[in-house]
Formats: sequence, C-alpha cells, structure tokens
Amino acid sequence: MRRDVLPEGRRPKSYTLRWYTLRWYVLALSLLALDQWSKSVASAQLEYGVPVEITSFFNITLAHNPGAAFSFLSDAGGWQHWLLGGIAGVVSLVLVVWIYRLRAGSLILATGLALILSGAIGNLIDRIHLGYVVDFIQLHYQGWYWPAFNVADSAISIGAVLLLLDSFGPFSERDSSERDSPERGFADMSETDRSQQEVSDERD
Repeated sequence: MRRDVLPEGRRPKSYTLRWYTLRWYVLALSLLALDQWSKSVASAQLEYGVPVEITSFFNITLAHNPGAAFSFLSDAGGWQHWLLGGIAGVVSLVLVVWIYRLRAGSLILATGLALILSGAIGNLIDRIHLGYVVDFIQLHYQGWYWPAFNVADSAISIGAVLLLLDSFGPFSERDSSERDSPERGFADMSETDRSQQEVSDERD
C-alpha cells in the first residue's frame, strides 16, 4: 500500500505529530493576538490611572507595570526590566521546544503550555517595545484592590493551574497515557506474542 494514501489510522507518526503540534502553536498565537489587541484598545481608549467601573467588583483601569505579573517587582529600580525580559525570552524558547516534543494525547499539558507561551511572549513584547507591561483589568472588593493585570497574565495563571492538574490533579493524563500507549502494550506482550505480532505486521 502506498504511503501517500495510507488510511488515517496508519499514517506515519511524524504526520500525526506535525498536525498535533501545530494546533498548540495556533492557540498560542491566537491568544497572543488577543492580548496585544486588548492592550492596544486599552491604551487608545482609556485615560491612565482613571478607573472605568464595569461592575461593583470589576474596573477597567489603564496601568503601566515595569514589574512582573500582578505588579510584582514594579517598585524596583529598573534592573527588573532586563531580568524579567531575559527570563521571559528563555522560558518562551523552552516552551516552544517542549510543545514540539509532546506526544499526541497530552491535552491538558499542551493547553497549559500554549497558554503560558502566549502570555510570556505577550508581556515580553511589551517590555521590549514599551519598557513596561500594559495592564487594564482590575478586580476589587470592599476597598481591597487586586493588582491590575491583562490577558497575558490571565493566560499564564490558567496555564500554570493546568500544569498542576496534569501533574498532580484528578485529571492527570500521565498514568492513562502510559497505560494505553502502543509502546507500553507491545512491551507487556510475551516473547511469543511479540513474534507473532511482528510477523503479522510484515504480512500487512
């Protein structure tokens, strides 16, 4: 049977992995575009530091954050700009490679990595282009205000939760993926069964 007309279930593994990997890069790029668009609209439409009340606990407030997510290190003397930018760049490269090396079926892990990748790059673009990160989402309750954040910060936070769920939570896919993988099933066969399976594969 020709390789270019193989049915979907018997396509080369590299073919399946290429499309599986591509979808997570597309997700990351889509969220990155949403982050940059929302920051552009906020910068153009909002007056700096003036809150616009949406609900009793939710404001839209334009803020510039030279620190990390949720204003961490925002009061440092300026050195944090290069430190955080360098960390974000290295983390982004690691995540790109990590996603590329994922095996098919790692849904929760791949989603989490894509979210963190989009957030890391989104804030990195701000640091390089502006020297600070644009924040505009503000939550508050009875006079207590959570530091302003943005879409990128939200993506990083949700992605981190998904990574924890993948590693330790009830939705962890590691045990089931290892148990159900073809490699594990082949390894669990007896020597006779493996020989018969190899002969059958050669005939096919």
